Amino acid sequence: MATPKIKSKTSPQQKSNHAPERKSAAKPKRFKSAYSKAEMEEIFRRFSVQRPEPKGELEHVNPFTLVVAVALSAQATDAGVNKATRALFKVADTPEKMLALGEEGVTQYIKTIGLYRNKAKNVIALCRMLIDEFGSQVPKTREELIRLPGVGRKTANVVMSMAFGVPTLAVDTHVFRIANRLLMAPGKTPDEVEENLLKVIPDQYLFHAHHWLILHGRYCCKARKPECERCVIADLCRSPEKTVDVPAPLVELPQQLIGEAVE
Repeated sequence: MATPKIKSKTSPQQKSNHAPERKSAAKPKRFKSAYSKAEMEEIFRRFSVQRPEPKGELEHVNPFTLVVAVALSAQATDAGVNKATRALFKVADTPEKMLALGEEGVTQYIKTIGLYRNKAKNVIALCRMLIDEFGSQVPKTREELIRLPGVGRKTANVVMSMAFGVPTLAVDTHVFRIANRLLMAPGKTPDEVEENLLKVIPDQYLFHAHHWLILHGRYCCKARKPECERCVIADLCRSPEKTVDVPAPLVELPQQLIGEAVE
């Protein structure tokens, strides 16, 4: 009778004297803009000629009403928010006055805005935190601002720029679209787009860059159908959607009428 073979109980480690090969860590994908440094400087130079002093189009009277307005603008138009807050800010322009209205009171003013119930809840919670933790003053740092209910990175960046003069770059739907459509600073998330834009926007234009990009997206490079014939950077634009190669005349536009924004 043949002797049965006994299976070896050698552990996997004993079977091979070779150490397992380590997989090399995936290298982060390197960001590359479709524009040279000189082209980016020319793009923003033209924006600066077109709108020397661009402004945000949310109506506000102080840092507190600004932070409320920007928080309310999530998934809503600036024009729609202005219509709702115009009466609200006349009666409540401080955290104490807003808190006195209560959640239901705030709701009555902002019920024409999308997600108004949740936003009213956040506004009241925001007021309580400002009063209890910040002496009724809007904080100036991003880390403190994003602690406020209903305030994210975009809102914090807008407040830091418009209320306190800090050069930041808030990425809203317009900025996100422009950065990707023009291949200026493509990214899959607002944070990624913000990081990439900060790498390519010339320092001397950074303070107003947020508003220039928003206004370009709102009034010219529109979401549904870009109006390329009105674009001052049509000759530089690398967008696959571009329909015109000749730039519009580079002239200063009429002064913005805050509160009359066309969305």
